[in-house]
Amino acid sequence: MDGTNDPKALLQGLYAEMAPQHLFPLWEVLHALVTPTPASPVQPHLWHYDTARDHLLRAGDLITAEQAERRVLILENPGLPGTSSVTTSLYAGLQLILPGEVAPCHRHTQCALRFVMEGDGAFTALDGEKAVMRPFDLVLTPNWQWHDHGNASGAPMIWLDGLDIPTVRHFAASFAERLPDGVMAHPETAPAGDTAARYGRNLRPFADTQAARRPRSLPLFHYPYAEWRDSLAAMARNGDPDPHLGHALEFVNPADGGPVMPTIAAHVRLLPAGFATRPRRATDAMVLVVVEGQGTARVGEQDFALAPRDLLVVPSWASLTLAAERDLVLFGYSDAAAQQKLGLWREARL
Repeated sequence: MDGTNDPKALLQGLYAEMAPQHLFPLWEVLHALVTPTPASPVQPHLWHYDTARDHLLRAGDLITAEQAERRVLILENPGLPGTSSVTTSLYAGLQLILPGEVAPCHRHTQCALRFVMEGDGAFTALDGEKAVMRPFDLVLTPNWQWHDHGNASGAPMIWLDGLDIPTVRHFAASFAERLPDGVMAHPETAPAGDTAARYGRNLRPFADTQAARRPRSLPLFHYPYAEWRDSLAAMARNGDPDPHLGHALEFVNPADGGPVMPTIAAHVRLLPAGFATRPRRATDAMVLVVVEGQGTARVGEQDFALAPRDLLVVPSWASLTLAAERDLVLFGYSDAAAQQKLGLWREARL
């Protein structure tokens, strides 16, 4: 056949003419763009807390919190090298504040959560109100709210940072501000615990003049371990575990009953000793932290032994099975909040 009449050759010639115009044929890539099921580059991975902690403390000897602005070790997914991402939409890192240090005040469009891994008595201040942090507390810093961290205790404080940095990067919507040079902390605007007293007991200020200091859409920012663990224990005493989740509770925004932040959802779950979940898939990739107990996670075809404070990432649509050797308590966060708003979230119970 004459090459000038060969359809394949003619197509390749057309492609070559279009490319300088930044025009490309969808039919050549449609199968990779619109996949029948999620095709994530994220890989399951487990970080052992003790190993990461050792590196973080060594970094604490070499760089101050002020020099670093945030002294954090990034948990980067092995399937996403060079991205500083734990999933395609989420970031995870372990932050260290040593006694007497203050991490300077700033604000940004990224939403963040802090889940305390170790230490007692440091604080995160949000728009000038301190949340005193204790092990396994959840503290939020919603987007564009001033926040600084300080440690007046006598021991190091380490917590997990979870942010939507890759999501904000996807939309090219990142903004950040810092206080003037030399100003490390936001002026105090309310005593510690003020917001929890106003919003944390299924109440809210009746008068707008008493509510103006906190954003109406995201008023609460501190969810103490002592409270959520008690609720989880009561749930376990009074009913059978869900076959796919165990006993599970989601942290909610008291303003609307939805996820704690627009892009990030967070939950806790308890699996009694000897209990194993049935396999489950969901489109939200998640990060899980072992709070208590021991067990095993099977993610796809990989098995991971779980010990206290270990951190596990579960990719989108990967089958997850959990088994508890001893009562297993987990904290998790994911991008389910964003997916649900966009009509993308799905699960499959197997």
